[in-house]
Amino acid sequence: MESKIKTLATEYFVEIQEIRRHLHENPELSFVEFETSSFLKKKLTEWGLEIDATWVKTGFTVVIDSGKPGKTIAVRADLDALPIQEKADVKYASKVDGRMHACGHDVHSVCLMGVAKILKATKNEWTGRAVLIFQPGEEKLPGGASLMIEEGILDRYKPDLILAQHVYPEFEVGHVGFKSGMYMASADEIYLTVKGVGGHAALPHRNIDPIVISASIILNLQTLVSRISPPTLPTVLSFGKIIGEGATNVIPSEVKLEGTLRTFNEEWRAVFHEKIKEVCESIAAAHGGECVVDIRKGYPFLVNDKDIAENSIQYANQYLGEQNVEQLELRMTAEDFAYFSQQVPSCFYRLGVGNKSLGIDKSVHHPEFQIDEQALETGVGLMAYLVTQHLSD
Repeated sequence: MESKIKTLATEYFVEIQEIRRHLHENPELSFVEFETSSFLKKKLTEWGLEIDATWVKTGFTVVIDSGKPGKTIAVRADLDALPIQEKADVKYASKVDGRMHACGHDVHSVCLMGVAKILKATKNEWTGRAVLIFQPGEEKLPGGASLMIEEGILDRYKPDLILAQHVYPEFEVGHVGFKSGMYMASADEIYLTVKGVGGHAALPHRNIDPIVISASIILNLQTLVSRISPPTLPTVLSFGKIIGEGATNVIPSEVKLEGTLRTFNEEWRAVFHEKIKEVCESIAAAHGGECVVDIRKGYPFLVNDKDIAENSIQYANQYLGEQNVEQLELRMTAEDFAYFSQQVPSCFYRLGVGNKSLGIDKSVHHPEFQIDEQALETGVGLMAYLVTQHLSD
């Protein structure tokens, strides 16, 4: 099976590359991936595959059944792009102003297309069935995965396990990475409005300074991480936006702050939300001001099932060679695949797409992000191999 899948991944490479370039040239933002969805559905239909169901308007599923009893394995790819102006020097750069596939979702989608083609060609050689999930809106809350689950996707297919991959420019093309257990953090958005009394900066005693209050809030919130959070539990609290529209001689009446909370424990996450509110409100009140706290709960933490991850590593070693399979570290970024991982045994792994010798080394979400397209062959082949092996074990 390994040899056959490698042969097919090579045979399909040019077509998969062409599809990926089309997607890259025509990016669509979260939950409005209508043309992307239509284009992929048309291709799949041309290949003799049927669309089983539509989810959250632009998402859809394809079922490939061997006709023999066995497991059900789901494989997921996301469809959406980002609101970024592309600056990558490639001939297939985005044709849409202000939009770009800067997180590699075009790669994820097209790899799943290649997997569909390989599984169809080899379905007499494995048992059970594969459910291919083309998911919208990974980049925008509440996340397409959560909405698909709400609409009943897991109830409909009852998968035994779910797999997904994500581009990783930190790894050279031909390499992949896995991590068993906890892998990616939960992510919450924090919005604070600190209210005071504005006035002349030379007369601070007549004002209630929201900038000073905000500074105190930021510093004191960090003690929640260093003194309240268990030292063995990774936690990050960062503020990336502060707006206080005063001037050199003007104290504003209001300051707005935006930040993020990342952690790996749902109980502590809930406690942290309450502590943030308590600290912000009490500090503001102590200065005679007010703080309005708005915490928008985002994606949960992502956990890879130990057995599935370890088996996947074994299969990847077989397919790529041990020297090309790397161990991932705990990561504080977030991913809405976590919703699936919280309910079904899962494995989310990384696909190397970098090539430093060619200058392909920009991180995801960078306007010059690009990939070594040879990664498409690796991404298609390995994922197809993982599906067939998990169905067989």
